[in-house]
Amino acid sequence: MFSRFSTILYSKPTKLFILLRAAFLLHPDTSVGRFSGMSAMESLRHTQKFHSTNLLSENLDQPSNSPEPSYLHVENTCSSSVCSTPDIEKKYVHRIYDAIAPHFSSTRFAKWPKVASFLNSLQPGSVILDAGCGNGKYLGLNPDCFYIGCDISPSLVEICTRKGHEVMVADAVDLPYRENFGDAAISIAVLHHLSTDSRRIKAIEELVRVVRKGGLILITVWAVEQEDKSLLTKWTPLCHKYDDEWVKSSNPPVRGNAATKLECIPELDESCRQTSSRLFAGEVESRADKVMDGASISCSISEGEYSPNDGLSETQQEYFVPWHLPYHRAEISGASASALESGLAKKDDKKGALVYNRYYHVFVEGELQRLVSGINNASIVDQFYDKSNWCIVLEKI
Repeated sequence: MFSRFSTILYSKPTKLFILLRAAFLLHPDTSVGRFSGMSAMESLRHTQKFHSTNLLSENLDQPSNSPEPSYLHVENTCSSSVCSTPDIEKKYVHRIYDAIAPHFSSTRFAKWPKVASFLNSLQPGSVILDAGCGNGKYLGLNPDCFYIGCDISPSLVEICTRKGHEVMVADAVDLPYRENFGDAAISIAVLHHLSTDSRRIKAIEELVRVVRKGGLILITVWAVEQEDKSLLTKWTPLCHKYDDEWVKSSNPPVRGNAATKLECIPELDESCRQTSSRLFAGEVESRADKVMDGASISCSISEGEYSPNDGLSETQQEYFVPWHLPYHRAEISGASASALESGLAKKDDKKGALVYNRYYHVFVEGELQRLVSGINNASIVDQFYDKSNWCIVLEKI
């Protein structure tokens, strides 16, 4: 209905029109107050409150004479095992991007031509969701469309807010928007920060859910097949994960009993096989006090032992990718000092920078297609490799 009105009545959408339409896109219990000055931290608290509240239970004792309009309610089908953020994402994605947000934002200004082409191809009046918008570099790219952005990082959302964008803090696997009201959605370099297949699939399902039938979705992820293969030597490969520590989100990570089974990440069984015997033989025990430190959950490979041609890189998909925050950009007295104290960051005096490790699951060819194959109401209309990224365009059917 709204797309038809925008075509008939507006050659270019007015601000009032697109704001009214955006209000319908939001879930009914998600306040539009975020669009009128709510801080990022307030937005996060509000979103958390929304997700912890049964939206219908509050008024169950009050009879209603008319049925609830279909756009006023979204059934939350996200299981706790999928929506509970694993500790590795909390520590090595959420906390990292909050710490590096200003510097990260200063390096993110160039628009990828493929993403720009996708956005510019959309009809005037389209409402576009950028899920994982970062510093908002794609928000407003096509001035004939209206953009809503969300990101898990309050610090990045604050940067977007200062630029005048309509944004809120939200989780990609549990979006606080109504069904079927967006015309398009983009997820640029987001899915590779999710640590399990089930969370990646859920994030794709959420993008499909919020767009209307016929709506388009562009997804890009980092590829294992990097154009600059030397980059792999600068990343720290992760061969093992502690399921209890990564999945349980309510408790701080604690070193498990030595008898606890140490499982390889499913995609890495072959590459993990050789290192697992060494780990069980005692290498992990010698670093028990640093179990969540980058070195302690990475592969037991000493300096100079790893080569991109030794066979490991053919199947390795889990990495810590460093971010170097120059000393002159670091707030040593504030967040950076805390990060150093907690072990989240390390000093590299040679480079004059604090080094933060970010978690990545890099995708192999065909992996995105496999994740989408089980989603019945979406079909792939385009797929391509661009700038060391695997990309797909979905249409909701």
